[in-house]
Amino acid sequence: MVDSKIYGEAREVNVYLPDLPDWADEVFESPLPVLYLIDGGTDQDFFHIAGLSQLTLVNAERQPMIVVGIKTHNRRAEISYPATDPRYQTEFAEWQVADGENFRRHIEDEVMPLIEAKYQTGRKIILGESLAGLFVMEVFLRNPNMFDDYVSVSPSLWWDDRFLAKNAATYLKTHKASDRRLYVTMADEGGTMQKGLDELLLALDQDAPEGLQAKYVDRRQEDSHSTIYHHSARDALSWLFGIDPGNYGQAPWYLTEGADPPSKEN
Repeated sequence: MVDSKIYGEAREVNVYLPDLPDWADEVFESPLPVLYLIDGGTDQDFFHIAGLSQLTLVNAERQPMIVVGIKTHNRRAEISYPATDPRYQTEFAEWQVADGENFRRHIEDEVMPLIEAKYQTGRKIILGESLAGLFVMEVFLRNPNMFDDYVSVSPSLWWDDRFLAKNAATYLKTHKASDRRLYVTMADEGGTMQKGLDELLLALDQDAPEGLQAKYVDRRQEDSHSTIYHHSARDALSWLFGIDPGNYGQAPWYLTEGADPPSKEN
């Protein structure tokens, strides 16, 4: 738990720290990257995302990372921005206490300093899906220096009549050259979800700052909103921090069809 002055209460923050094996120095880079996970409560997405970091201690497919799960308590209000469109203000009146900026400040001013004081840390990544994916995109567009890498899965770009997507080009034109990376993917949601994404991708194509690496994966044919998250998160982290599997060497005889074991020398 983190005592938050911004919220005036204790807030749930979960940390997974990889227990590195003896061979880690030969394979993994140091210091470890830190993944800040939105909707990171133990009853939300913490365990299955932390499991992706633990998995690489077994198969070395990616750099392992520290996973910091930041729980959302009043999710819709905490990670959305106030609507400007009157239709949305009326239909989603309960969202008008939206304080996405406070949640961003909670991460930057209260969570990050604690993590960086306690651990040696490398690149900073933020990951979120759906409404949390919208929050990721908002931080990327409005506060790009806060993280090094951004992963947004099926972001709810429909919100506020696609305000964020419509203004993406304006935000991008203020970004300075950097080595930031952005991974975005979407399932078969269609409608204003897809239209907002199309607007965002166009802005990235035309106005991306120098040095930005952006990757979009189209999952409309294979995924729904409810199935996309886990494997796309693994794909994104493999793109960001993948390790070359190397050469297995010559296959043993039993993996070669029709081969015989080598003769034994006396």
